[in-house]
Amino acid sequence: ETGRPSIISLRTIIGWPSPNKQNTGAIHGSALGTDEVRALKEVLGFDPDRTFQVEDEVLAHAREVAERGAAAHAEWDHAFAQWRAAQPERAELFDRLAARRLPAGWTDALPVFPAGKAVATRSASGKVLSALAPVLPELWGGSADLAGSNNTTMEGEPSFLPEGRSTKAFSGHPYGRTLHFGIREHAMGSILNGIALHGGTRPYGGTFLVFSDYMRPAVRLAALMKLPVTFVWTHDSIGLGEDGPTHQPVEHLAALRAIPGLDVVRPADANETAWAWRTILERTENPAGLVLTRQNVPTFERGDGPATGDTLASAEGVVRGAYVLAEAPGGTPEVLLLATGSEVQLALAAREQLAEEGIAARVVSIPCREWFDEQDAAYRESVLPASVRARVSVEAAVAQGWRELVGDAGRCVSLEHFGASADYQRLYTEFGITAEAVVAAAKASLADVAAGTATPGGPAKDTRGGTGDL
Repeated sequence: ETGRPSIISLRTIIGWPSPNKQNTGAIHGSALGTDEVRALKEVLGFDPDRTFQVEDEVLAHAREVAERGAAAHAEWDHAFAQWRAAQPERAELFDRLAARRLPAGWTDALPVFPAGKAVATRSASGKVLSALAPVLPELWGGSADLAGSNNTTMEGEPSFLPEGRSTKAFSGHPYGRTLHFGIREHAMGSILNGIALHGGTRPYGGTFLVFSDYMRPAVRLAALMKLPVTFVWTHDSIGLGEDGPTHQPVEHLAALRAIPGLDVVRPADANETAWAWRTILERTENPAGLVLTRQNVPTFERGDGPATGDTLASAEGVVRGAYVLAEAPGGTPEVLLLATGSEVQLALAAREQLAEEGIAARVVSIPCREWFDEQDAAYRESVLPASVRARVSVEAAVAQGWRELVGDAGRCVSLEHFGASADYQRLYTEFGITAEAVVAAAKASLADVAAGTATPGGPAKDTRGGTGDL
């Protein structure tokens, strides 16, 4: 059969033909032991008193296989050399892909989003992918049946489908770059890992953040194997709205950040999203999870460099994981406001409210904790000076992991229970993920610093059994 995949299904007995341990749990998790090894050798016809016994005919066969393989390898090398000579441009592309190098000038294709228009970061991500498609032929991927929601389809790119299976929505092509994984998140993650292990391309796959639970083993293995896979996780908080608590991730950011070697990237606006893709693609030794909003978020008016006065910093700071987005009025912060993703806008609004009361607050955007941890101590100190103990983190998720950044006098504006079904504006208000809550937390943190008291992360919140019913 050469026209379609084949499955060979075998019924086996675990541990066969071990005479005393086959078909038992003992064979699964422990060594056979000396007596059982001896009994097994007798069943198989080996001399139980000899170890590492290799028959002459087995040795001869193994050597013949090695010689045959060496000849086949030499033949392939010769054919490959001929191909390189006949196809120098394609050979150059092959060498670039094999070395995981990006082409010169590729970043020129990245879109720059105008300030003032609210854009969901999932939508911005889709525009980035479509812009990169012509210049990065190695980039391909898709979604676990949520392409329209995840914005993972590169515009104009056909699907990896037989041409005879084309539809009005998806045209098929044997070299199509749009992958349809079906509602199989774990399989998608495993397929992406396999593609990355083969080498030569940069695969990505999307689903809702809450469904990262279904693919966690594959994500963990991608991190363990240091594979440059990009997991695109959209609908990243209660901001997805009416789908309710079954679809609203709460604990997922903390759980994913706990995986060693996985970069969890949650950009604040469209331009941070473009820089997030740039940074992810420039890193080739580990996977990344790109965490994106369903709802529109403001595209900030930024300057071209660091934050000064009321001018926000450029989005280039994304590459360092955390950066000063808005400096404190006067340049000396009394309190630090730390935020990610869609909650960065709340920190900026809180900064303005605090300024009206004469309190100088610095806003730090932290799209990727892992990248920030890689920076040298001097840079980390410049962003989060140890002398400023009054700190507030704001993220629409559990606070786990934030207390190490806010310190013993800090506060966490967080969500310590499951969500509910309502429009996202009401959910943020009802659950206290607001600029006003950030202001109150900042004042409480400042009061603790002044009084010399400390309540790490703020007072514990009553989760009422873990539900967030309105």
